[in-house]
Amino acid sequence: MPPSTCLRSFAQLSLDASAHHGIAPRLLRHPTACFSTSAVRYAAVVKKKGLKAAPKKGEKSLNTKKGRKAPGGGDMGKRPAQGERKAQRKRIVLSNDNALNVSSLQDLDSDNVLRQANEGKVMGLPQANPVDPLKPSTVDALRAVEAFKTSQGWSLFRRPAVLMMKEAVQLAGLFSEVEASAAGAPKKTIRRILCGERMSGKSTLLLQGLAMGFLRDWFVINLPEAQDMVNAHTDYAPLPNSQPMQYTQDTYTANLLQQMLKSNGAFLGSTRLSTTPNPPLALSANATLKELAALGMANPELSWPVFVALWKELSLPGRPPVLLAVDGLSHIMRHSEYMSAEVKPIHAHDLTLVRHFVDHLSGQKKLPNGGIVLGATSQSNAPTSSALDFCIQVAEARQKTPDNVPQWNPYKKVDVRVMEALKDLNSDSSDFDIIKVGGLSKEEARSIMEYYAESGMLRHQVNEGFVAEKWSLAGMGNIGELEKASVRWRL
Repeated sequence: MPPSTCLRSFAQLSLDASAHHGIAPRLLRHPTACFSTSAVRYAAVVKKKGLKAAPKKGEKSLNTKKGRKAPGGGDMGKRPAQGERKAQRKRIVLSNDNALNVSSLQDLDSDNVLRQANEGKVMGLPQANPVDPLKPSTVDALRAVEAFKTSQGWSLFRRPAVLMMKEAVQLAGLFSEVEASAAGAPKKTIRRILCGERMSGKSTLLLQGLAMGFLRDWFVINLPEAQDMVNAHTDYAPLPNSQPMQYTQDTYTANLLQQMLKSNGAFLGSTRLSTTPNPPLALSANATLKELAALGMANPELSWPVFVALWKELSLPGRPPVLLAVDGLSHIMRHSEYMSAEVKPIHAHDLTLVRHFVDHLSGQKKLPNGGIVLGATSQSNAPTSSALDFCIQVAEARQKTPDNVPQWNPYKKVDVRVMEALKDLNSDSSDFDIIKVGGLSKEEARSIMEYYAESGMLRHQVNEGFVAEKWSLAGMGNIGELEKASVRWRL
């Protein structure tokens, strides 16, 4: 019942009761209050000092005045310089002064780096060259070719060191095999793809292969991040008179020549130019390969002809074996982010540097003086490449069960160019295979954990029970998870 009806009924009942008892009737009135919002609505707004009204809809309230000074006199909100944030993001720290120095740590050198007896040991990377002080050390050479990654735990320890896993010893055997064939003819070219689970140590194994190449005086060429070649972040241009059309990346190639000059400078500086570059370059008659590489580094428009001329010099008899390596292989097994003149995506294999690597990985071209071609996959940052995944799956199945090899699904889309480049991986060829990077054994896990303890980063007694516990928590020996469980996640 509405309130007004209730009040009228109550008033009528009161009148009837008064009349019945002889009492003069008295009207009941409910109290009322008169009010108005006009005064408040039309009142003048008094602005107090220091207070501002709320901004109207659509207006910006951020104070963007320039020239403000901090209490100490400096600029507030100063923007970082060009390239400063990228340099900070890619900064590599290889030393921790708070970590203890492991006196029992033995360095790798040219004599012991290929020994099978190193399996399961933690070995240090040389920080100086005892033979030739002018030649860069292994650590400096690895830094020059950008082999160290920011996701790796180099900054936790006093100096860089690596665990010689069974896969690293297997890789050392390949170096010995190539060097043994170099004494006779023909020279051997071995091709391998490093694959495995996430954080299993694929990039670190690739780094160990690069270190072996530097210690054995090979000529090392490393493409540190395949993503940087296909993400359209660098300039590109069509290569004249190329069929099918290929594209050069002058700035990237100039940076690659700079890396080669820093890491292989001793060989380049001591070797004279024996061939005539095409087109002719402005070089003296007795120019060295170092001057040739410096010319391409200083003039990006000449970087690709210089690279071709340098590769022609490396192919001459008597030159050292070559190690070609790339990390993030799946990025170059698909279409790139570049566009052609017809506004169509350019396949990664049509980029000259990528094509050079893929030709040697597929076996279409051989290394004249022998060598190894290494490609490492990534599980952290990798686009989908169905052809690459299938070829790796077939190669892995052939290693375990040769009679039960999976077949390609004909209803699944496939990149024909990638399948053609990796077709030898599906055959019984011993020159092209995969290296499956799996978990550590308990002996290897104990060795690396003892190194953690000697460095002062693991404050626990390393016994059989503790090793078994961390080994299990790390997914049956995943080295990245083992480092997290024993060093990074200390409580």
